[in-house]
Amino acid sequence: MSLQPNTQYGAVRDEGYRVSSENSVSTTHNKTKDEEKTQYDTELNLTQQTTLHEGEQKFHKLGWKRLTVCLIVEAIALGSLSIPSAFATVGMVPGVIMCVGLGLIAIYTSHVIGQVKLRHTHVMDYADGVQLIWGKFGYHLTSVMFVLFLILLVGSHVLTGTIAWIRIVNMPDMNALIWGGVSAIILLLVALPPTFAEFAILGYIDFISIILAIGITIIATGIEAHHKPGGLGGVDWALWPAPDTTFYSAFLSVTNIIFAYSFAVCQFSFMSEMHRPQDYVKSIWALGLIEIFIYTVTGALIYAFVGSAVRSPAILSASFTVTRIAFGIALPVIFISGSINGTVVGKYLMGRMFPRSEIRFINTVKGWGIWIALITFITIIAFVIAEAIPFFNALLGLISALFISGFTFYFPALFWFQLVKEGKWNKDRHNIMMSLLNAVVLIIGLLVLACGTYASVEDILHQYSDGSVRSPFSSDSGSYA
Repeated sequence: MSLQPNTQYGAVRDEGYRVSSENSVSTTHNKTKDEEKTQYDTELNLTQQTTLHEGEQKFHKLGWKRLTVCLIVEAIALGSLSIPSAFATVGMVPGVIMCVGLGLIAIYTSHVIGQVKLRHTHVMDYADGVQLIWGKFGYHLTSVMFVLFLILLVGSHVLTGTIAWIRIVNMPDMNALIWGGVSAIILLLVALPPTFAEFAILGYIDFISIILAIGITIIATGIEAHHKPGGLGGVDWALWPAPDTTFYSAFLSVTNIIFAYSFAVCQFSFMSEMHRPQDYVKSIWALGLIEIFIYTVTGALIYAFVGSAVRSPAILSASFTVTRIAFGIALPVIFISGSINGTVVGKYLMGRMFPRSEIRFINTVKGWGIWIALITFITIIAFVIAEAIPFFNALLGLISALFISGFTFYFPALFWFQLVKEGKWNKDRHNIMMSLLNAVVLIIGLLVLACGTYASVEDILHQYSDGSVRSPFSSDSGSYA
């Protein structure tokens, strides 16, 4: 798939003009250009044919506003309600600083990714981008990282959907695998729209869903805190982490905030469908500021209302009735935000399997058949992995530490040094300042890679030592509560 005009298509159009004009010069002088275009296309039967040009046009309808919505869908999900528990571990002050600081860094690294896309228009996804700096090795490595991480995210939404259904229906004796299957089917169906411009329509529902779920949780926990003995003043929140906080537990909480800003992983893919890719700057600033506001307010308020006992997701900290209502309202965000990861993986694989075929545009019967089969396969794999691995959430944290450290931090820093920087790093004041900034971002990425991996492994070992690891393909609803 290329962003360049299809010259072969244009040549056929020109030939059609010469043939038709010999017989109809006298009748076309008074026609508009649009009418002439329609006539020639009809005479050549081009309106009945699938062309590469038409396929490319189908996948270039994304504007900056819909790109913002797609990024919101991919980035802001029910995981935002895990941030209050991170505040409970690291304290109010470090929590606020990290929410704001990491959000600004994520905006910057996404800006760098956008610059790379504009300079190298053939880059269609993150693997293509890394290939520019690391060659074929980088391409294959990042392809595995990209696909595995997004499939695991689909799996995490299978489990989140399972928890939500169990709470909503309040039937603890019902087999949890049934709710997991229901969640997987919904994720499959929502992932079927093949273009992000079409998917963005669902994004408005997604955004309203998560805002309402967060709002209900904040209001409910605030009211409950007000009616407790001592009122709001009796809540045991703290400005700084407790003295007995371990390094691994603190860093696991930090990764909850870091991974909430992981929207850069899909940015190349989204920008490839924009009709004006240079408008990406508006999208990342809109998304970044929205995320900073939502995460900071959600984390600070719910932690201040619930205290050190806040659960993850924070919906579980409200009363049982409120929890059921909030999960019901959150169902759209659970399935829309989860399914877009499957769509991104599916489009990536379609482009790699059929790089020169019209099938990749998914506008023929055969193309739709392959697309549906591929999305079904991705969802089944996500479901099996999520249910089969007894420490799935910890595994997701491990994979995220290994991958998000690159997608959000050290890859963009390397992009700047190797693809964006003009001249030597110390050529002038601007280059010196930007070099220092990107060096800091690179170091942050390496720290997340090393410390996040260590913390995740420690978490897995801790789960085994205290016996909290659930059984594979667990049918016990209580194991998901």
